[in-house]
Amino acid sequence: MDRYVQLCDVAGNVSRETFSCLEWFESEFRRWSARINLAAPSTLPHIWSRHILDSAQLMPLAPNAKAWLDIGSGGGFPGAVVAILLKDRSGSAISLVESNRKKAAFLQTTLASAKTPATIFPIRIEDAAGKVPAPDIVTARALAPLGLLLTLAEPWLSAGARALFHKGRDYASEVEKCHDGWQFDLVEHRSEIDAESVILDISGLKRR
Repeated sequence: MDRYVQLCDVAGNVSRETFSCLEWFESEFRRWSARINLAAPSTLPHIWSRHILDSAQLMPLAPNAKAWLDIGSGGGFPGAVVAILLKDRSGSAISLVESNRKKAAFLQTTLASAKTPATIFPIRIEDAAGKVPAPDIVTARALAPLGLLLTLAEPWLSAGARALFHKGRDYASEVEKCHDGWQFDLVEHRSEIDAESVILDISGLKRR
């Protein structure tokens, strides 16, 4: 299937210019990965499907969100992809929190070159509360078990933000383990990319 069609199928209406920007980001990701560890080498042949499309599927889940926050951004999934897609949403912005200096430098360089509405915060997630703009949406992918994710994202989720967290096949047990300590509303969105994965849509977070 044509890549542009693939992207629009999972992300909704995307301009050709933004599509080209995502392909450019893919090439930059490969180039930088030759020097610094941005992703597991085994995933590099599948960046478009496994990382970019997987990240892009978040967009239709929050069509009106203007302020985004990606924690533990790593090599930029989903945060960098969201940043590029937000170019098509006037007045939108995203903060990316990544404490690894080399990865933060990659994000800063590429996302500035792409003229995205992204701000990079090269700090620990635990230090980000009060330093990043208040988000509507908090994202994280391949970062930590759900219980730890809720703890890290609590400053924003307890203030009314929603979480969109990528999770794999063991997500149900992670959710179950959280119920003793947390109360929250949950919607499970089946992944458009991986039949065994989900996007956990979490709101109304409170400690029990």
